[in-house]
Amino acid sequence: QVQLVESGGGLVQPGGSLRLSCAASGITLRIYGLNWYRQAPGKQRDLVASITSGGNPDYVDSVKGRSTVSRDNAKNTVYLQMNNLKPEDTAVYYCNVKKYGRDFWGQGTQVTVSS
Repeated sequence: QVQLVESGGGLVQPGGSLRLSCAASGITLRIYGLNWYRQAPGKQRDLVASITSGGNPDYVDSVKGRSTVSRDNAKNTVYLQMNNLKPEDTAVYYCNVKKYGRDFWGQGTQVTVSS
C-alpha cells in the first residue's frame, strides 16, 4: 500500500524559506520518481516540481531559481526547499507518485506566505 506523508508547511513572511518533506512507504522513490503539486484556494492543482527516478529535478518557471528538489534514498523521502517565498506561493502542497498507471497523493501541507 502506497502512502505519502507531507510535512514542513507553515506560515512564513515574504522572502522566507521552507523545506517541505514527503516521506513514502509502499513505493521506492528512487525507482518511480515523485512530483510536487500545489493548489491555491479556488484554483486547480498545478505541478510545481518533480524529481525523476534518476534524481534529475525539474521546475515550473514560477519557482525555478527559488526551489530545489532533493531525495534521501535511505529515508525514502523527497524534499522541496523553497526560498524567497512570495504571497503567490500560498497553497496546499501535495506530493504525488504514479505507479502501475495509478496516482497516489499525500494529504497535503499548507504553506502560507504573509506578512
